[in-house]
Amino acid sequence: MALDDRKLNATEERLAAMTVPDVGCTKTARQSALARVRAMGLPARRDEYWKFTRPDTLVQPEAPKAAVFASDEAWVFDAIDRLKIVFVDGVFNADLSDDLTLEGVEIDRLEDVCCQDNHWAEDFYGTLEANSHDPVERPLAALNTAFAGDGVTIRVTGKPSKPISLIYTHESETSDVFLHHVVRVESGAEATILENGPAAARFNKCFEIDIADGGTLHHIRAQGRDHERRAAAHMFARLGKESVYKSFTLTVNGVLTRNETVIELTGDDAVAHVAGACLGDGDFHHDDTVFITHDAVNCESRQVFKKVLRNGATGVFQGKILVKPGAQKTDGYQISQSLLLDDDSQFLAKPELEIYADDVACSHGSTSGAIDEDALFYLRARGVPKDIATDLLTLAFLAEAVDEIENEEIADEINGRLEGWLERRRG
Repeated sequence: MALDDRKLNATEERLAAMTVPDVGCTKTARQSALARVRAMGLPARRDEYWKFTRPDTLVQPEAPKAAVFASDEAWVFDAIDRLKIVFVDGVFNADLSDDLTLEGVEIDRLEDVCCQDNHWAEDFYGTLEANSHDPVERPLAALNTAFAGDGVTIRVTGKPSKPISLIYTHESETSDVFLHHVVRVESGAEATILENGPAAARFNKCFEIDIADGGTLHHIRAQGRDHERRAAAHMFARLGKESVYKSFTLTVNGVLTRNETVIELTGDDAVAHVAGACLGDGDFHHDDTVFITHDAVNCESRQVFKKVLRNGATGVFQGKILVKPGAQKTDGYQISQSLLLDDDSQFLAKPELEIYADDVACSHGSTSGAIDEDALFYLRARGVPKDIATDLLTLAFLAEAVDEIENEEIADEINGRLEGWLERRRG
């Protein structure tokens, strides 16, 4: 179907301001992605999965300015022993990064892939993104595959002794960044990847993750700090037999954040958990869009998303579980809930189930409400001030999502950040 003139013009205007990087071994994948962008057109408000979120500032040629946030607060995960990989406004910084050597893992910069014979990422780059557009088009992900200027490849072959930490710092008020990471977890291997930092005034990131039979990957990211930032993050994962993928996202601050997650369970007995805790105040729009496909027997998936909104903030959740024919014994769980701390905020939800197998256990639920007055009265009757009681009930509301983090040290760090955010906004 031909694009309408408005969408076509907006797409070509955006593409005219960009240049495809000259990276030889990914050139074919990039050109294919560019063709997909032109065929789909960049997202517009009339698109079904963008009706709750205005994509204008994500697709316009120039990135809106975003002030750099100054704070003496330590960066999230700073107290955790980890291998640090630092990007400053989307460019790898070797001086701020650790040596990219760690037992049980192979790490390369995306631009170095072409310098190695038969590098595993040559044929993998862009593959999961290309597969993700049926039945829902994801043009911003294709845009990333075509134009990403930097990123890393991570191949996990064993069990590294510490997490791999991707840190994104923001120094330019007009930075417009595309990063693309590719990860492969080999059979029986296990690793943890951390992400944090505001990254850029406008950030488009793509993560492609392939987990082989029996592999395990834990992924925890924190989005925050610079409030005026805008971000579109895409996470694609493919799971083999008896593999495990668990992802958690903490989001605080940010004018506009769109997190898209696409997971395919292709091997029997695979497990995928994706969760998020979000705190929004004022000019804040946060969108989680999740699509999980069960295409194997006896697989388990969980979606757990909690949003706390105040002062006119907006939260969006669009989640789908697709169970294909033959995917018997599927266990699919989805819950999205919001806690509205005033009458000005809103939560928009679109939960979906599409099932073509008859021996499954799938459920979804979505709720939105205020603080439990009975619980608040109980705490206040025992001498707890109202603002502190409200914070305690807010943390209890978020607990189901945070509990998806298996590492206790990381979970404690996330809870500490949540408590700090609430404390700074008391009264």
